[in-house]
Amino acid sequence: MASKLIRTEFHEAENQLELSLRHAFEVLEPKLRPPFPLSVPTTEEYLQLNRAILYGVLCEPHFATTHIKHLHAIVSDGYDSFLSLLINVVTGVYAKLLDSAKNQLLWVTREMIYVSAMKFDGLLVSLLRQIVGGDFSDENLLLCFELVNLLLAKWDTLLEEEPFVLTSALYTFLRLLADHCRLMNNAKLEALRQLEIEFCVKMLREQFHLCLKIGRDLIRLLQDLVHVPEFKAIWKDLALNPGEFTTLGFSDISQVYGSRTSSRYFLLRITPEMETQLRFLLRHVKFGSQKRYQEWFFRKFLVGSERETLLIDIVRFICCAHHPSNEILQSDIIPRWAVIGWLLKLCSKNYIEANVKLALFYDWLFFDERVDNIMNIEPALLLMVCSIPNYIDMTHSLLEFLLLLVDNYDVDHNEIIVKGVSSAFSILVRKGVVPSLEILTSCNALSPFLRERLEKFLSYSKMRILKDSQPIHCPKLPSHSVPPLSLQDGSCQGTSIPSLARHNSKHSMETANVLASDFSLASCSSAVTGENHVDAIEKFVQSLGETIKQSKKLGFQTLEAIMLAFADVDKVRPGTGLICPKVLSSKIKEDYEMTGYKLFAPLAICTDCPESDDEVDSPTALLIRTFIFNPQERMQEMLLFWARDGFPVGARLLSYVARLAYEAKRAGYIENEMVDCNFAKASNFCMPLLIFHVDGYFSFQSARKEGLAGAITSTSDFDKISVDKLVECAFLAYKHFLTNSATLLHRESSYSLSKLLFADIMLCCEWVKKRIKFLFFSIFSYLPDLSIGEEGIIKLLVHQLGHADLLEIQFDICSKKLSVFGENTDVFLNLIKRSLNWDCLQQHKLWMIIRSEVAISDVEVEKIILEFFYCGEVDENLTAIAVGGLLMLCNCRAPTPELVGAIILLPNNNISQDFALAALSLWVVSGASMLFDSFEKFLEKLENDNQDLIFSGSSGIMINHSAMLWLLIILIRRAWMSLMR
Repeated sequence: MASKLIRTEFHEAENQLELSLRHAFEVLEPKLRPPFPLSVPTTEEYLQLNRAILYGVLCEPHFATTHIKHLHAIVSDGYDSFLSLLINVVTGVYAKLLDSAKNQLLWVTREMIYVSAMKFDGLLVSLLRQIVGGDFSDENLLLCFELVNLLLAKWDTLLEEEPFVLTSALYTFLRLLADHCRLMNNAKLEALRQLEIEFCVKMLREQFHLCLKIGRDLIRLLQDLVHVPEFKAIWKDLALNPGEFTTLGFSDISQVYGSRTSSRYFLLRITPEMETQLRFLLRHVKFGSQKRYQEWFFRKFLVGSERETLLIDIVRFICCAHHPSNEILQSDIIPRWAVIGWLLKLCSKNYIEANVKLALFYDWLFFDERVDNIMNIEPALLLMVCSIPNYIDMTHSLLEFLLLLVDNYDVDHNEIIVKGVSSAFSILVRKGVVPSLEILTSCNALSPFLRERLEKFLSYSKMRILKDSQPIHCPKLPSHSVPPLSLQDGSCQGTSIPSLARHNSKHSMETANVLASDFSLASCSSAVTGENHVDAIEKFVQSLGETIKQSKKLGFQTLEAIMLAFADVDKVRPGTGLICPKVLSSKIKEDYEMTGYKLFAPLAICTDCPESDDEVDSPTALLIRTFIFNPQERMQEMLLFWARDGFPVGARLLSYVARLAYEAKRAGYIENEMVDCNFAKASNFCMPLLIFHVDGYFSFQSARKEGLAGAITSTSDFDKISVDKLVECAFLAYKHFLTNSATLLHRESSYSLSKLLFADIMLCCEWVKKRIKFLFFSIFSYLPDLSIGEEGIIKLLVHQLGHADLLEIQFDICSKKLSVFGENTDVFLNLIKRSLNWDCLQQHKLWMIIRSEVAISDVEVEKIILEFFYCGEVDENLTAIAVGGLLMLCNCRAPTPELVGAIILLPNNNISQDFALAALSLWVVSGASMLFDSFEKFLEKLENDNQDLIFSGSSGIMINHSAMLWLLIILIRRAWMSLMR
């Protein structure tokens, strides 16, 4: 029977709460109609009657008034039981409630407030938690509208009886307004937005003493609304006229900074279902096994561009409302910092990423160990430390952002912030979260300037306030270099962080985020030096087409100037069109197509003569090179624009980085060797792309250092660099492109990064026949997480490479320079099974590689053999090559008890018996003593604990009688021969 209360799918089990309410209603329905019985119910009868009445109220709107009157007549506990049931309904099944039931739920909520029922504050808080941030569906907006209307209508009652509800609502609606005010052109939001503003302003102006109970996060929420006129006036009074709030004892905003926000506020923006899933992830999922849980969470709660704002609330919840026990901290459960790192990677918008980082660091800014909890600040430091060295860009971005906050968050209270961050660092070391901060200050992968800046802060934070530090760039690494630690003035879109004593300050967190994650270049030519960057780019872009027609070389230089200047633009001036990545990309494309050149053209249509090498000294190569040195949002958007137009951007990028690695290895610079500026002169003929790339790196760093392109001289002006690091960073940039491509271009598809990589490899295989072997070598060396064990890539490998090239791959595998399958036994087994449908030549080549991998790995060959022969797919014709390959695996492994046991446990069919006899025969020749010792140990285990040897695919131990008999015969023969002697 269909439920009258909730929506249920046919595959779902009955909801126990709904079942208990419905059962009570069905049993007591005759007693729910007038005239009501006069008897006094027992405790259990009373609880059942409450369940029945609640079900009636929610499912029978036409009898709701009658049911409520009945409730009023029998109530004996101040509505405690009824409210508890209501809260359980809201918490447990609200999302599944039918629309009519939701309407009734709001109606009965008003009734409970009217009679001042016990726990009605908990009911309202539960309803507030059901409002989903970033959700603009009619259903969600209606809940917002009804609740804010209810709060305003019941203002006096709430203020007198449950003022905490009002502060909870203020936190909720300030947070929601940040989303609602970004969609100013949405007509259906207008009425709701005005009601939300009315409620929040009423709270701030009339009950500011209650607002202060929220603590410092009140300021964090208000800063998102500084562009709204009503809140702009409040900011002005907060900074300049605190007396306007007529709150006794409030004289300065620094008092709010010193008040920690209670964890109950952070729960308000996390639905109960989200809370349950997050706590499960952080309490039960082992580190390394979290991927599928994270993917499920993303699909369930974060799909949709506007839902991204939830990341801010989730990070705040994880930092401040979920503190794991010591037992979990000492276990292999996924730590909080790892989940936050994953959430940061999901940010696709600058202002959201900035606000997520602010949520992570907010308690650092005002930390006082007398009132604050060290667990609130622990994840940020661990994320920075544990990201070294594999995710150094994360460490770099977070540390940069923190130092930006110290200097720019509130310049008028900078001493408080310096003291807070200094105290945070100090207690984290003192409590042993990290042994010391040398892991950051001595990290060579970080920019020298950033390390120097951190050391300076740690050394002098107690003696002086650091302001307006000027950068001294000392770049040694090709990526993660540090921009100047200063914020630019000017308007921008996104979330603003106002200077609290200057409410009209135009510092923005979006700008801070761009500075914290992008390269910040000085002007790229003398023409740029005295101009605004936006004007400079416009000037260059407008003249690009004519410049290209005059001279391709001059056009190349102009394009380079545009890209260098574009990397330094940290804001978009209103009304400016050409500075938008999409418009700029389109203009560059059109200007070059007018001259007959196609950006990102397939290399197959390019000529083979050196002068026409499109991977070197071409506009496409320049764009790729610029992206590699600056793989951040603006360049990412440009590449994605061309990719959306059908250009093979990913394949061209992969071809570029693979060739870069090829030339670096061929020239002998791939093993982290340091090379000086003159390295190109010795091998100029064999590595044009490497020269082009290294020269571009020096030019890029020179522009950052000197501030104008005229300062770019030659590589002879620089010290040594790590070519291996250059190549590694090039592959990281390519992977960064894949990640964003999967997120933005294939969001509705099932495209994984490995599938996108496979598609790019397919195109590259058509273009780079001469370097195809090294293409695969580079992929498995630099992108192992995307390639190792991937069936499509491995099948393409054996299809494209001849036996000689495969032999070199085998040499590299045996010398442990790369791995194709990894150490996962299941990966081997799955590939072996799937390869049964490949052609014979491909299977033979596959087994060449498998034998090389198994020879040097700890793969459980015994498990592969057992699973293979028990899978039901063993056919003499189809599996002949695979069976032969497995026999060779036995030959390259010693006869251990486990391996011998696996042979003995093979099924009793013809092919398995023959295989067992052949494998045992090989071991008799190569190591008879070890074979019989292992056989003896296997029998002992079989006798002592047969459960250890039961194969999961069988119904019990199945002995291969032929193999056992053959071994016994050999043993008898050996014993007889010993006696004869």
